[in-house]
Amino acid sequence: MDEIDVKILKLLQRNCNLPASEIAEKVGLSTSPCWKRIARLRETGIIKNQLSILDANKLGFGLTAYVSIKTGEHSGSWLDEFSKTVTNMPEVMEFHRMAGDVDYMLKVIVADIDSFDKFYKRLIASSALSEVTTRFSMEKIKETTELPI
Repeated sequence: MDEIDVKILKLLQRNCNLPASEIAEKVGLSTSPCWKRIARLRETGIIKNQLSILDANKLGFGLTAYVSIKTGEHSGSWLDEFSKTVTNMPEVMEFHRMAGDVDYMLKVIVADIDSFDKFYKRLIASSALSEVTTRFSMEKIKETTELPI
C-alpha cells in the first residue's frame, strides 16, 4: 500500500459513493488505474464493505448502553454458545472480549429504558454470568467510522 492508496482510502471513508473519476482526479490518477486500485483494496479485504450509516436517533434508537460482563466460565464451548447468543441479539452493535477486570463488553443501542430492560432480561437469562454492569451514554460527543490512516 502506498501514499495514493492511503489517499483513496481517506476519501472513501468519508464518502463511499464518490465516483472513481472524482477520486482519481483528487489523487492524481486517471480513472482506470484508480478503479483498479480500489478493486485491489476490496479484493485484499482492506475495504471490507461499503454501506450507509443510519442516524439511530432519527430512527427512534435514542439510548446507548455499554454493558460490562464478568463470568466464571471460560471454556471454549461456553464461549461459543455465549458468542452465538450475543451476536444474534440485534441490539448489540459491538461485542468485545476484554483484558482487565471485565471479561466482555457490549455496545447496545435501543429505543428507551424499557427496551433495554427487555434486552437485559434476555441477556442474563441466556448464560451463567457472574456480574453485569451497565453504563448509559448521556451525550455522544464524538462518533466516527474513519480510521486514522
